[in-house]
Amino acid sequence: MSDLSIQLHWHRAEPVLQTGKYSNAHRVQFNNSYEFEVDSAPDWGGDPANTNPEQALASALSSCHMMTFLALCAKAGWPVASYHDYAEAHLGKNPKGQMSVTRIDLHPVVRFDTGFDVKASELEEMQHRAHRYCFIANTLADSVEINVF
Repeated sequence: MSDLSIQLHWHRAEPVLQTGKYSNAHRVQFNNSYEFEVDSAPDWGGDPANTNPEQALASALSSCHMMTFLALCAKAGWPVASYHDYAEAHLGKNPKGQMSVTRIDLHPVVRFDTGFDVKASELEEMQHRAHRYCFIANTLADSVEINVF
């Protein structure tokens, strides 16, 4: 299978690296072309204007879930016209007492082509199937609660 990579760039702006007196702000580059400014979550002193790793994790899960859902719908002949999600990562203490992302909630909203309908139970089952086959969900399966609403 593929090895997938990013590049991360951080440079100290302060004269000395001291606890609580340096910035975590850095850049993450995808495919040598797309760059994002990343920082700690605001609760940990990060710039709220920047993406943080917890958001990036929620984004990865949401994107993977959507792509899996679309692949399943394409196989089933379901004409998805649009897909929107609001994903939320929740921080807390894991069973070892360490801070971690303990739960990620997905709130997908799917629209189909005019004239196409599925029962709510069928749509729910398709979302559950997407969750079962999503690579990122399977990676997080033992440590993060994932809810699809």
